Amino acid sequence: MCRHLAYLGPSRTLAEVLLAPEHGLLAQSYAPADMRGGGTINADGSGAGWYSEPGADPVRVRSERALWADTAFVALAGATRATGMLAAVRSATTGMPVVSTANAPFVEGRWLFSHNGVVRGWPGTLAAAAAALPAVDLMTLDAPTDAAVLWALVRDRLRAGEDPGAVLGGTCVRVEQDAPGSRLNLLLTDGTTIWATAWRHALAVRTSGGPGRPGAPEVTVASEPTHAFPDWTQVPDRHLVVARPGRHELYPLGETSPAAVAQ
Repeated sequence: MCRHLAYLGPSRTLAEVLLAPEHGLLAQSYAPADMRGGGTINADGSGAGWYSEPGADPVRVRSERALWADTAFVALAGATRATGMLAAVRSATTGMPVVSTANAPFVEGRWLFSHNGVVRGWPGTLAAAAAALPAVDLMTLDAPTDAAVLWALVRDRLRAGEDPGAVLGGTCVRVEQDAPGSRLNLLLTDGTTIWATAWRHALAVRTSGGPGRPGAPEVTVASEPTHAFPDWTQVPDRHLVVARPGRHELYPLGETSPAAVAQ
């Protein structure tokens, strides 16, 4: 079912955010705490994308190797600084390929995207939604996986200029209609804001700094808390989180006029 994480804030090395914490993405690759029956470890590859500075387009690397065995990434992560990043470790759904291109993050322009979960009844249940996509998009998918098709659906609406939160929420609602019981934790960033859904899977957010609080503002959204800090907020099921350094808001999904709950 994978694990993923996004960070925005002061420039840090990838290693500081992804590898060093006691329950960071490295630890979550071999000892996840909340997979909810969706596998035991995340050994089927990893990927990371990062922004060297605000406003820059992201750089991305992906590998079919387990994160704990990827010594090249460990070296890269220790030497690379970023003000924003999105990374994931993968537990492949049975029948889907274990190749580097199947790993998040997916990228276009300033966007980085990840899916943590599974679309029930794949591939048939996504056929109707995918039929509305441009043929070229379908012929150039990164991999024949549910996550790659979800990214194509999200990307098509982002290209049209739709609000990212509405895009993620609308995608979850549509896929749930066609594929009931799916797990649809979607994670998106442009390097300045993080949008993420909690839909039948674990998600947490932590903000620090900001007005009236010590330290530089930052935010982390992750499948599981990376530290035992008490200020992590569990995102309720079927909610959207919109996060920027120092603050985040939660919105119920699938309601006509969701009210923001400021944190």
